[in-house]
This record gives sequence, C-alpha cells and structure tokens, in this order.
Amino acid sequence: MNQSRWKNSLNIIFLSIAGILAVVSIVVLMASGVFSRAQYVEPWQKSYSEKFDDPRIQLTAHALLAANGHNMQPWKIQLDADKNVFYLFADSERLVKEVDPFARQTMITQGTFLEYLRVAGDQLGYQTDITLFPNGEYDEQNLAASMKSKPVAKIALTKVEPQKNPLYEYMFLPDTNRAAYQKTPLTSEEVQQLLAINTDPDLTLTVFQEAADLEKLGAYALEGAKIESSVHRINEESAKIFRANEYDKNKYRYGFSVEGQGTTGIMKHIMQGLITLIPSMNNEESSANLYVNSTKTAVENTPAYALIISKDNSRIQQVKSGMLYSRLVLTAHSLGIVMQPPSQVLEEYSEMTEPYEKIHADYAPDGSTIQMFFRMGKHTKEFPPSMRRDVMDLILQ
Repeated sequence: MNQSRWKNSLNIIFLSIAGILAVVSIVVLMASGVFSRAQYVEPWQKSYSEKFDDPRIQLTAHALLAANGHNMQPWKIQLDADKNVFYLFADSERLVKEVDPFARQTMITQGTFLEYLRVAGDQLGYQTDITLFPNGEYDEQNLAASMKSKPVAKIALTKVEPQKNPLYEYMFLPDTNRAAYQKTPLTSEEVQQLLAINTDPDLTLTVFQEAADLEKLGAYALEGAKIESSVHRINEESAKIFRANEYDKNKYRYGFSVEGQGTTGIMKHIMQGLITLIPSMNNEESSANLYVNSTKTAVENTPAYALIISKDNSRIQQVKSGMLYSRLVLTAHSLGIVMQPPSQVLEEYSEMTEPYEKIHADYAPDGSTIQMFFRMGKHTKEFPPSMRRDVMDLILQ
C-alpha cells in the first residue's frame, strides 16, 4: 500500500514537472514569435521582384540582397521622371558612426549593391550604365548632408535581349558564412578564376594560402575582434540594432540576430525566447565572449584569406571595391566557396589604430588602402539568410 502511494506520488511529481516544462516551453516559443510569418526573408525569394512593374524597382529588389556593413542596408533610391533612369543614394540615417566613423564601409556597401543590380540587369534584359558620383563627390566636412544631396550613382537602363548571367542564381544565397571552413586549400584553378575577376588597374586582389600568411592574417582578425568587443560605445551601438525575436525582425528588418551565428530551427526560437524573456543573457560581456570565441574558431578553420587593396582611399575607389567584392562573392558561390570579412582590423577609430597601421605596413606598405579583408573556404555548415527590408522602404517618395 505504501509502495503504491509512493509510486502515485512519484507519477504526480513527474507529471507536474512535465507540465511546468511544457508551459515554460510554450512561453519561450511565444516570446520568440514562433508562429509569426518571417516577412524579413521574403526578398530572398526569386519571385519577390515580380510583384513590381517598374524595372527599376525590380532591379532594386535584387540588389538589396547584396552584402552590406552590419546589415544596415544603407541605400535609398530616387526614381527619375525618365522611367529609364534612377539614382542610388547612401542613406545617412543608417550610418554606424562608432564602428565606421568615416563611412568607408558604407561606401563599399554602395558598391556591393550596384554590382548585384548589374547582374540582375543582365538576367532581366537591361543594360545598366552606371555613372559614379554624377553630381560630384561629397563635401567631407558636411558628410551626412552631402549624402542626402549627392547620389552615389546614376543608373540608366537600356532594354536589351535578356542574357543568362551565370552568377544570377547565386544572388539568392547568403553572402556571409561565419562558421568553420574545411581546411582543404583552394585549388590553383579556383584561385586563378577568382583573381581573373579583377580588371580594375586601381584595385589589387590577392589570395593568401601560405602558412605564414594564414597565421599573420588570422592573428589580425582575432586581434580586431578582441579590440572591437572591448569598446563599450561600439557594443552599445551593436546592441541597438540587435533583433531579439521574430516581432523585432519583422518590424525593423535590418541589423543583427541570432541567425548571424548560424542558429536555425527550434534552437533559434529557444535562444530568441530566452533572450527576450531574460535580456541579461545577451549582456555585453557574454556577447563579447561569444564574438571572440567564434572568431577564434573561424581563424583556426580558414584555408585562405584575401585582400582588396585600392591605390587611394577615394569614395570612388571605395565603391569600386564593393563592386569587386560582390563579383567575388557570386563567383565564389559558383565554385562552392563561401566567404566572411573579419575586417574589424580595418576599422578607423582610435582603439584600432595600432593593428590598422600594422596590417597596412605588412600588406599595403606603398600607402595604398586595404578596403576588404576576408576569409574563404568550403563550408562545413550552411548559414541562413539575414534580414532584408521591403524594397519599397528604399524608394524616396
């Protein structure tokens, strides 16, 4: 009798615990927004651009998939009265002034957009004539105001026969993979195919696979991550654009989220729910530790690095560097290669001055500027697409 009562009591305890866990799980998943439709990834669908009749908006809908600094998507489009012309502006409301004080990364991001637009134009049957800074370059003393008044590019369309661009289908893959890569080096054929992309005499593209370079560049990547993660004002800036759950991601559609570390499926919703309910889980110290540890893992599993170096640091060369980077991303995808720019060491704020000068002394001693620093390899894990804004949010009214 006593044994029977004991078993019944034990069953009641187990059922109670199970019930509590079920309730907690439901609360966590609801906090994550598990049943919300992920509107923020709709632009990644190939059919997305077909909603729009204006070819300029169709092309913009493709171009907003391009790699961009801190996923700020700092683009504005002005449609001209001439239905074959439109203008790209840098969005001065989307600058990350702590981590990118001179807006160099923002200008590279303008270039990544333009190259995706060009590839989409081939596929859709539009020749895209791109004129950079048609109204002159910025007034650097009044940069934000100048960005509002002077376009980065004028794009003129000419209707032509559609040409199948072999890179087009790779636009719909995530541009960045932060995971560990296979340690297999790139083949000489792959390297040559990537190097052949660069035809601009003012830009230099170099791939590094020698052990000494891997060690040195990996050390720069890790040092940059450690410095950036230790700067409070930069952590605050990043925290403001972190989207903890599906509700926030659908509301803002730009910035950072747990997908940035490759978290998907039910684990994504568990993490999102917990961070939403217990924000201290994502405090500055834990975020910094995660960032540094993930960078260390990435560095230890990187078979190749590459640099894009420009002869000068003009706005035009910054934009052109971004265009080259987009071509590299798409070509790399076609070869089964993924990329990630651990480029914190290239950032231009006081705490980063020493490693910035050292990497330039090592790899750009002639006074040129390293615009992009990125790792390459074959992936061990697929990464999900990041948030993207609705294309109509980019159109200036």
